[in-house]
Amino acid sequence: MRPLPSRRRKSHGLSLGVFALCLAAARCLQSRCAFPASGEKGGVSSLPAEKELRRTSGQGVSLYIPQAAINATVEEDILLSVAYSCHGIPTIEWKYTSNWGVQKIVEWKPGTQANISQSHKDRVCTFDNGSIQLFSVGVRDSGYYVITVTERLGSSQFGTIVLHVSEILYEDLHFVAVFLVLLAAVAAVLISLMWVCNKCAYKFQRKRRHKLKESTTEEIELQDVEC
Repeated sequence: MRPLPSRRRKSHGLSLGVFALCLAAARCLQSRCAFPASGEKGGVSSLPAEKELRRTSGQGVSLYIPQAAINATVEEDILLSVAYSCHGIPTIEWKYTSNWGVQKIVEWKPGTQANISQSHKDRVCTFDNGSIQLFSVGVRDSGYYVITVTERLGSSQFGTIVLHVSEILYEDLHFVAVFLVLLAAVAAVLISLMWVCNKCAYKFQRKRRHKLKESTTEEIELQDVEC
């Protein structure tokens, strides 16, 4: 009956060893969370770089564009959505680039009145997060829209949104259908007029023939009487 105490001692020592290993592993995990590795930046989340809005030590302005390409149809209102992060109040500028050249759309500081160009008066609405909304876009509005966010200290960041505006296909088909219906109506009216004219001409010729026949009959009767 003496081997039992030795087994108990061995199991007790084994449990103490497992507990010590678990404690050491927990301390290692805590130290790793408190001091990130050399390839990681402290305080930066694991989101992709294009979705990260926090400033880093080498970057004064962070700019995020959720949708870099937008497809729209004519007469539609379009939101060019962006978001930025920086120190202080920046200057935000939007430019439009197309085959016709580069054109300035608007420039403003959040909280102040926007300076909108004459070409986009009453067509642009600005937001404090840097986004703008274009009202009733047309095919000529297709192109590249460049936003530049400039910090007070001089650092800046820019981004580009591609906008493609196309005409609505069913509106063209509707126009063609209306045009064809109009042509059919005009053709029906012309056919009706031709039918009426033909009837009138037939009646006129019939009456004329009847009169000629009557006159011929009277002449024959007169000739018979003279004879």
